[in-house]
Amino acid sequence: MKNAFFYLLATLGILLPVTSQSALRVMACEPEWGALVQELAADKASVYAATTALQDPHHIQARPSLIAAVRNADLLVCTGAELEIGWLPVMLRQSGNPKVQPGQPGYFEAADFVSKLEIPTRLDRADGDVHAAGNPHIQTDPRNIALVADALAKRLAQIDPANAAFFQGRYQDFAARWKSATQRWEKDAAPLRGMPIVVQHKAYPYLENWLGLNELATLEPKPGVEPSSAHLAEVLALLQRQPAKLVIRSAYNDSRGADWLAEHAKIPAVVLPFTVGGSDRAKDLFGLFDDTIAQLLKGTK
Repeated sequence: MKNAFFYLLATLGILLPVTSQSALRVMACEPEWGALVQELAADKASVYAATTALQDPHHIQARPSLIAAVRNADLLVCTGAELEIGWLPVMLRQSGNPKVQPGQPGYFEAADFVSKLEIPTRLDRADGDVHAAGNPHIQTDPRNIALVADALAKRLAQIDPANAAFFQGRYQDFAARWKSATQRWEKDAAPLRGMPIVVQHKAYPYLENWLGLNELATLEPKPGVEPSSAHLAEVLALLQRQPAKLVIRSAYNDSRGADWLAEHAKIPAVVLPFTVGGSDRAKDLFGLFDDTIAQLLKGTK
C-alpha cells in the first residue's frame, strides 16, 4: 500500500520534499545556473550541467545521458525564454519525471525573474532564430544574476524545506559578495561606456545595457545564421563610415567571421567567456565577470 501511495503521488505530479539526508539532484541547462546552484546550495545539492561554455545553448542534442539526468532530477534550472526550445521539451517528455515538468516546483526558468530585452514586435521564422519572449541571454548582466539568485534560493527552500535556513544563509552571503563585486566591475568598466562594438551573435544586449556599450552591427545577418562573405563586406563598409573599437564573439562561436572583420577593419577581435567555463579565468560566476571586463578593457588598449 505504501509503494502504491507514492506511485500515485508521482503519477499526479505531486512534489514531495527532499529528505535532509539526501542531496538535491539538480540539472542545470546552462553552466551559469549550475554555478549559481553551487553558490546557494553547496554540498546540499549535486549538480549536473547539460551544456558547456563551448556549446551553442540553442542547439543541443537530447542525448540519453541528458534524458537520464532529467529523469533523476529533483530540480531543473534553465534559462527559459525559449533558449532551450529545440531540445528541452524532448528531454522532459522522454524523462517521464513529473517533478520537473513546467508548472511544478521542480521546474525553474531564470528568465521569469528579470526584465527581458529585445522582445520582438513580430514573429516570423524568416527573421532567423527569434525568441518570442525576448532575448534569453540574461546571464551577461550581473544584476540579473542577483535577481535570479533571490528567486532560486526561495525555490530551493520550497523543494527542500529541511535546509531552508541553510539556503537563506548561503544566499545572504552570496548577495553581499555579489553586490560588492558588481560595484567593482562597474567602476573598472567605466572607460567602456559609449564604446562602439560589433557582435557576432545577439548574445550581449544585457551586457551592453549594463555597461553602456553601443552595438553598431551584428555579424550574423539573422540570429543563428552564420555570416556570409557578402554580409561581412556590408558590415566592413558600415565600419568605414562609422568605426567600431572591437568585434566581440563568444567562446563557442566560430572565429572566422570575427577574425576576418578584425583584420580588415583593423580592430581587435575579443573573445568573451559568455558563461562559466568559457575561459581559464571564468571558473565560477565571479571569474566570469572578472574575465569579461578584463577582456573588454584589454581590447581597447
